[in-house]
Amino acid sequence: MRQAARSDANQQQIIGALRNIGVMVYYIKLPTDLLISGGALGLRNVLLEVKMPGEPLNASQQEFWMRWPGEKYVVRTVQEALEAVLGKEALK
Repeated sequence: MRQAARSDANQQQIIGALRNIGVMVYYIKLPTDLLISGGALGLRNVLLEVKMPGEPLNASQQEFWMRWPGEKYVVRTVQEALEAVLGKEALK
């Protein structure tokens, strides 16, 4: 039997930080965690997979990510999420 999907402990903190910069955050969970759109992104849409430090993508996530043609990032901290959305230069 499949276990219920769980959220990583850092996910709500990351979602809050992203919403604070004015982007729309959609929790989609499968096949990846978050769809980020609008606001500081302009017309870009970005997929984010939230993981705890040291946690890798699982096999189904790896397969999906190899096929996904768009922008995507694995993030483990608020800083990594903001860098993925805004770019490192914007945070200096």
